[in-house]
Amino acid sequence: MRTKLSYFAALALLNVLVTGCANVENKFGRGMANTFEIVRGGEFRRSSEQAALFESPDTGYTTGFMRGVDHTLARTGVGILEMVTAPLPPYHPLFTNYLAPNPPYPDNYTPGLMAGPMYETDTYLGYGGGDVAPWVAGSRFSIFDTH
Repeated sequence: MRTKLSYFAALALLNVLVTGCANVENKFGRGMANTFEIVRGGEFRRSSEQAALFESPDTGYTTGFMRGVDHTLARTGVGILEMVTAPLPPYHPLFTNYLAPNPPYPDNYTPGLMAGPMYETDTYLGYGGGDVAPWVAGSRFSIFDTH
């Protein structure tokens, strides 16, 4: 048992040295973003919006709702899979024929940077711009929007 454990430790160390950190970081970060999709609800909002615009408003409430639930659960599952398998190849996004590589936003809203001292360039004045609450679904209020 002790020799198997030492072989496994050597194999794990070799895997870390061969793969590098950038691929693992990208895959794990993408997995975290996809796992958070169930809370964020971007797939759900986008699917409902797209069905209402391109099919009919009634379809947005029915088919768009079900398509949004399906895509949200699929993206959450892919995110969990990517987080668990982050140290293992392949490092490219999975299931891209069904889901976009990054979590989507509805076409009518793309968030900016969050308002706070980390991203503000004018902290010495005491105010800055960005989204007030981007984690809240439907929050589209921005302060000091200059573009």
